[in-house]
Order: sequence, then structure tokens, then C-alpha cells
Amino acid sequence: MRMLLIVLLLLALGAAAWWHFEEAIPRHWHPWAPLHVDDPLTPVTKWKLHLLADDREGCLAALDTVPDGALRMTPLEDHEPVAGCPLHNVVRMQRSEVTFNASFVAACPLALAWVMYERQRLQPAALAHLDSRVVQVEHYGSFACRNIYGREAGRRSEHATAEALDVAAFHLEDGRRVSLLQHWDAEDARGAFLREARDGACELFGNVLGPDYNQAHADHFHFGMRGFRLCR
Repeated sequence: MRMLLIVLLLLALGAAAWWHFEEAIPRHWHPWAPLHVDDPLTPVTKWKLHLLADDREGCLAALDTVPDGALRMTPLEDHEPVAGCPLHNVVRMQRSEVTFNASFVAACPLALAWVMYERQRLQPAALAHLDSRVVQVEHYGSFACRNIYGREAGRRSEHATAEALDVAAFHLEDGRRVSLLQHWDAEDARGAFLREARDGACELFGNVLGPDYNQAHADHFHFGMRGFRLCR
């Protein structure tokens, strides 16, 4: 009986300690706390985004933390638009605080990562280097039922599951257009902005590929959700 009481006491102390830990840790550092779009970015952020790949309700709840009027998107039912490439937990992005050259289908965590990136890294970089906000983003699309690099054999691309977005250029509020093809190597504010935009994306997306990666990405950023570290 004495041993049982000791075990129960230890369990109670452990539960109390865990409760205190749960209450004390900030939400943006807590690996299981719901994600909000304006949570400061930490090493835990990518982990939380990955967990939402199989949590439709949790991902949509996180998107619901975007301030009113700053996002227009439509949740989609799971479907298979092309044989061999089923999509689940996806949304259609119509616009955020920027417009897009075309709406696109995105895995919900990709849409969430984009909105967080836009608010916390892209716009600050544009203001810091170009003294103007981004108002439109040109992209090459998200979903494409294909293998990597369009090869006949090999593993499926992230685009086959709508887990990647290819971004080519940014339009600024003051009328300027900054493109990767024209300005990546520019030794001016436009080049500095693009490089900071790339570095900021690496804090949210699982992999970020651009002109420094290979010739196939000379004219766009590939923002993908798989992995945790690839940043080129």
C-alpha cells in the first residue's frame, strides 16, 4: 500500500509539472499548440505545418486566424483531377493580401505556409529593400500530375500532390516588377530583395529551390512542403 501511495504521489507530481510546462511555454514554441498565422517563427513552426498535412480541420482553423479580408480561399473536397494523382486536404487560393496571376489549388499546409511567409517575411523584405509592398505575385502553378522534372520514370514531384508553388515574379505597389530571371543576380535593391525573400521562405517551407540550385530553377522559386532543410 505504501508503494502504491508513493507511485500515485509521483504521478500526481509529474502531472502537475507537465501542466505547469503546458501553461508556461509560449504557443509559438509549443509543438502541439494550434498554429496562428501571426505566431512568431521558430524552429517548431515547420514541424507544426507538417503535422497539419493530415489534419484538415486543424489546418483550416489555422487559416481562419488570418485577419478579415486578408485571404480568399475555398476548401475543396478530396478528389482525383488526373488519374494517379489524388488530392486530399486541399484548398483553392484566390488571393491573400496580394493578388495572383491565376488562382491555384494548394495543399492546405502550403496555403498556410504561403500566408505566413507573405505576412512575416515577404512584405517586410519588400519594404526594407524596395520601400514598397508586393501587390501581385506571378506563379507558374502548383498542381501538375508528373514526376520530378517531368521524367518518365522516378518519384512523383511535389506538384503531383499540390504541395509546391513555383513563383516567378513580384509586382510592387509603386508599379515596379521584380523577376527572378531578370533580377536575381542584380547587385542592387531588387537582387537583395529576392535573396532575402528566398532566405525568409526557408524558415517556413520544407524546401526552397531557386537560381542557385540549378538551371531548371533559373526563372522561379520552388516553394515545397516536403523535407525540412533544403534551401538553395
